[in-house]
Amino acid sequence: MKLTRRQIRLRLAWLAAPVFLILAKPTPTTIAVGAAVAFAGAALRAWAAGTIVKNTVLTITGPYAHTRNPLYLGSFLIGLGLAVAGARLSMLAAFLIAYALVYGRAMQLEAARLERDFGEAYRTYARNVPTFIPRLRPYRPDDRARSHFFIERYLAHREYQAALGIALGFAGLAVKMLLD
Repeated sequence: MKLTRRQIRLRLAWLAAPVFLILAKPTPTTIAVGAAVAFAGAALRAWAAGTIVKNTVLTITGPYAHTRNPLYLGSFLIGLGLAVAGARLSMLAAFLIAYALVYGRAMQLEAARLERDFGEAYRTYARNVPTFIPRLRPYRPDDRARSHFFIERYLAHREYQAALGIALGFAGLAVKMLLD
C-alpha cells in the first residue's frame, strides 16, 4: 500500500505528538496564546476546506483570494500555536524546520500540478496571489467572484479531524501542566 504525502504528514505528526507532550513545559499563558494562534489556523483551514473545489476548478475565492495555500498556512498556524503552548524553544525550532522541509516541497509540487492542470489561468493567479503570506486585499479578477462556503465541502474534506487533533493536543498540554 502506497501512502500519500498527506498520509505521511499526518502519521509523522501523530508520531511526534508523544515526544512533544513529554518535552512540553506549558503554562496557562503559553496555552492561552498558543490556543489563540491554533484556533486562527483551524478557522482558516475550515474556511478553505469549505471553499475549495479540488481537482476540477481553480479556486481563487475566499481564502484563496489572499494566499494560494490557505490550508498549509492554517496548518502552520496550528503547529505554531501548539509549539508556543508547549513553551520550549527547541520544539518551536524543530517545528519550523520540519514545516519548511515538508510543506515547502508540498507547495512546490502542488503549484506544478496546478500549472499543468490549469495553465495560463493558474499562472495569472500565481502572479497576483502570494504563495504563503496572505495579501490583505483579496484578488478579484472578476468583480462577481465571491467566496462561497459550503458545509458539505468542509465535511467531505474531513476538516473536523484537524479540530479534534487540536483539541486533543491542548487537552494533553493541560493535563501535562497540571501534573508537572
